[in-house]
Amino acid sequence: MGQPRRRGYPHGRHHRCPRGIALPAAGAGLLFLSVSLLSVSLLSAPPLADPRPGLGTSSSSRRFLRRHPARGGWTGQDDLWGSKLASNFHGCSNSSSRFLDSGITTQPDRYLIVVTSGGLNQQRTGIVDAVVAARILNATLVVPKLDQTSFWKDSSNFSEIFDMDWFISFLAKDVRIIKEPPEKGGKAMKPYKMRVPRKCTPRCYLNRVLPALLKKHVIRMTKYDYRLSNKLDTDLQKLRCRVNYHSLRFTDPIQELAEKLIQRMREKNRYFIALHLRFEPDMLAFSGCYYGGGEKERRELAAIRRRWRTLHIRDPEKGRRQGRCPLTPEEVGLMLRALGYRSDVHIYVASGEIYGGEDTLASLKALFPNFHTKETLSSQEELAPFLKFSSRMAAIDFIVCEESDAFVANNIGNMAKILAGQRRYFGHKRTIRPNAKQLYPLFMKRGNMSWDAFASQVRTIQKGYMGEPMEITPGRGEFHANPAACICEKTSRNSAIVKSISGNNLEPVTDSGIRKTIGISRPPYPVYTDEEADGSDTEEDPDSSGRGEVIDTEPDDDSAVRQEDPELEEILSD
Repeated sequence: MGQPRRRGYPHGRHHRCPRGIALPAAGAGLLFLSVSLLSVSLLSAPPLADPRPGLGTSSSSRRFLRRHPARGGWTGQDDLWGSKLASNFHGCSNSSSRFLDSGITTQPDRYLIVVTSGGLNQQRTGIVDAVVAARILNATLVVPKLDQTSFWKDSSNFSEIFDMDWFISFLAKDVRIIKEPPEKGGKAMKPYKMRVPRKCTPRCYLNRVLPALLKKHVIRMTKYDYRLSNKLDTDLQKLRCRVNYHSLRFTDPIQELAEKLIQRMREKNRYFIALHLRFEPDMLAFSGCYYGGGEKERRELAAIRRRWRTLHIRDPEKGRRQGRCPLTPEEVGLMLRALGYRSDVHIYVASGEIYGGEDTLASLKALFPNFHTKETLSSQEELAPFLKFSSRMAAIDFIVCEESDAFVANNIGNMAKILAGQRRYFGHKRTIRPNAKQLYPLFMKRGNMSWDAFASQVRTIQKGYMGEPMEITPGRGEFHANPAACICEKTSRNSAIVKSISGNNLEPVTDSGIRKTIGISRPPYPVYTDEEADGSDTEEDPDSSGRGEVIDTEPDDDSAVRQEDPELEEILSD
């Protein structure tokens, strides 16, 4: 339902004063009308004066904002803060009876070491896939080593971000995990280094990695991000979910500060929005998009862009038209107001340094004055232990965003994907992804539209981008954003039978809440012994380029590993 129009004369209708009315009375009427119009304008979001029309507010935008009602919107709280259909779905990641205990599947003298890559959430995807890869290889996993040398320059190790003991114990029945590399004769065994292609399938791992693992016993895989296929069988996908949504707990100091921030947001209002704004200079430079800031913007972002020598120059306008660019803070605010969120809603913004600083944020703050960040909600003493560690700071934002009543992702990076999937898994909490491709032309002509017409079109465009159940076809999109195999639908109101929305199985729910797939059969992939493996790798791997194993000749120190683009992928990771 659209927002109500302000009272005023209907379009096309004119009213004359009757001839019998005296001039003083007419003057009083004009005075009353002037005061009324002034009052209405004061209730509107204020016009903003930013010299950069794309980042602040253009003249047409200022005219538009004056017609923007400050109150009103959708009155149905279920529409704004949750889905009425959410109660019909729930996360279901327990394994089937075919998924054998790690005590049976884990083979001796097989150890897998992985070195993750990128920012916190890109590394998280690597950790999740490393556990699954170890299961495919029937190997013992060494607690993953985090990336300490890339763009993010964070020296934190695994145990300083995640609860390592919980990680090991929770997954004990799925994969055997140890804290340190194995030793032989009192010395750490030297690993054999290799790298697998992106989106490597289970067969790819068995063909490429297993033979080397059987000969060398300890394999170290570097640059481990997105090295496992998006499409796996149901039990392996469910293992992914157990790792991502249950085993990766943040450490107590991170969790405690995040919970304090959540409590402080709740004290301000019952509901709050978390916004991952992602409008930092590096992100904009990488995207190659143009936001109307003139020569100054082009010069500043071009200087940043030069650090990536292989980055192709794109058509800035084309990027915006194709929806590959983040919305400006003002555009995000206008979208939210059009969806029905009122100006008194409190917003928590997860972001780094915003390009253009306060000038860029002014329009968003005018639309939503209750604007908060972890820096404004916490004291200097509370935040000090985390300030030098980008991953720990990102972890605080992650927790607050996950617990928010509505989450807005202004990009398609790893944090947005993981949070979208996690919020689906834990009850389909309202998660808004701007449909940037269709919103862009609407923003361009917004100065020539009434607010009601604009808001109506925004709501139409955003259908299918609001985090509703079954919004994305199962199997489509990145698994971390749409973990369909781990979300079950109740088949009837009184039935204990639930159906996986991926359509692969029906699962009865026991009294303890544990779901097991009906039927018992062989494991979904081979459990190779050392003797059997010698003859198992004879089929040509369809993912292979025909060169066999991909072996790195890099030195033992991972800091010396050189990429084609040292920061090109890391910059998009969070």
